[in-house]
Amino acid sequence: MMLRKALHSSFSANQRRAIQLAQGRLKEREPVAVIDLGSNSVRQVIYEGQTRAPAVLFNEKILCGLGEGLHLSGKLNEIAVERAIRALRRFKQLQHQTGVGDVHVLATAAAREAENGPQFIARVEELMECHVEVLTGAMEAHYAALGIHAGFHRPSGIVGDLGGGSLELVNVNARKGSGITLPLGGLRLREMAGESLSKAAKIARKALSESTVTWGDSNRTFYAVGGTWRSLGRLHLSYYDHPLPAVHEYEVPADRMLRFCSKVAARQLSDIRGIEAVSKNRRELLPYGAAVMGEIIKAYQPQTVAISSLGVREGFLYSRLSQKEREKDSLLTAARDLSILRARSPDHCKELAEWTGRAFAELGIEETEDDRRHRIASCYLADIGWRAHPDFRARQALEVIANAGFVGISHEGRAYLALASYHRYQGLSQKAGEPEVAVLASEGSRRRARILAAFFRVLYLLSASTPGVLPLIGFTKTGPSTAEILIPAELVDLAGERPEERMRQLGSELGLEVSIVLGA
Repeated sequence: MMLRKALHSSFSANQRRAIQLAQGRLKEREPVAVIDLGSNSVRQVIYEGQTRAPAVLFNEKILCGLGEGLHLSGKLNEIAVERAIRALRRFKQLQHQTGVGDVHVLATAAAREAENGPQFIARVEELMECHVEVLTGAMEAHYAALGIHAGFHRPSGIVGDLGGGSLELVNVNARKGSGITLPLGGLRLREMAGESLSKAAKIARKALSESTVTWGDSNRTFYAVGGTWRSLGRLHLSYYDHPLPAVHEYEVPADRMLRFCSKVAARQLSDIRGIEAVSKNRRELLPYGAAVMGEIIKAYQPQTVAISSLGVREGFLYSRLSQKEREKDSLLTAARDLSILRARSPDHCKELAEWTGRAFAELGIEETEDDRRHRIASCYLADIGWRAHPDFRARQALEVIANAGFVGISHEGRAYLALASYHRYQGLSQKAGEPEVAVLASEGSRRRARILAAFFRVLYLLSASTPGVLPLIGFTKTGPSTAEILIPAELVDLAGERPEERMRQLGSELGLEVSIVLGA
């Protein structure tokens, strides 16, 4: 035993040293782990640190089916319990290897309702050497709502968290403890309905008719949380060939989602185009999730269904942040982190955001709050492709932005970011074309993204991504059809053919004649 402890201590020390040397990680962040003991799955997510926009360091789930048969037996499935314990032993070892500090274990419907739930929780606490928080339905709803606050910018509407054993519903801005829980989780619903989807829909319809959750205001967005509904969103993306693969904040008009749910609940999944996008172990409960979603849409009449990748785990972490940290913008925090990891100079990116903000104001380009957020995030991300070969920078930056784990941004907003970065590298001519995601952006978003890219193409030539240069360079609109970039005397040698060529491109985007004034 002593030898094993010594080996473990040495191994942990070596791992810590390796982590400290890794440049792909942000310094001074201690990993934190959250384990979710769900009715269907047991999952551990290790986050890089507890921040406003935590990056996932490691994520693994086992579909144990703890709640399988619970409706009939009143007990946790014994085989599933042993599978869960085995998975937790692995999870604990992974915590040691990755240098996890805090560990949080959450248990939901199956563990709190089962006759043998307390014995299972006791085993988990002994194994993991930490307290297991057994969540009430109201607490599940509360953390699900906080998960939406963690993942969406200024959310408003109703949250639904569909697990294996229960469905929680709550207004996203309701006070703590006001949510409701219904026995409509996929595993339980399948058992209650005797594997009849038509009966499952009737059970859901009755339960929802007896429940009350109010919208609170005119925004009727339904936020869908949980693995089954994420899979439903992923299938919808694939079925309609959506140009952006990100399932988070994928928004679908409710009437369109209702028709799709009817299709999924009524047909063999193998006949549905795009089903390959859904993992095989998620397909079994997908029709039941679609049936519940359809009944929710009928009962609550939302205008939009928004799919969320964040839920109870992220809501729990969010609840532990200070108020100051909660108030930070999740998109800008994540974009800034990526800038620190991949840009030549994060300080230059910050200066770029400030400079373009002044330039847009000088030009009279009106920005909504989201427009401003998208522009700033684009500036933070403008240099992430610099290590790639010039021929591939545009495509690489585009792929990173399209697939990055950003939250707090709509698909249209993500298209803005992608377009600004793509045109910054690929150019603005007709020959450069536009990437597929451009169809998600409005005409106004496309125009602002192209103007921003045109500024990038000038400013990077003048600064070479060096901090301290942009604050010395001015920009002014001198007349209805003219503007000037002002270069101080100490930087006059920066003038040249390439900047002048890019200046003409900028002028073309602005509809102005833009000139350089030297020695200003």
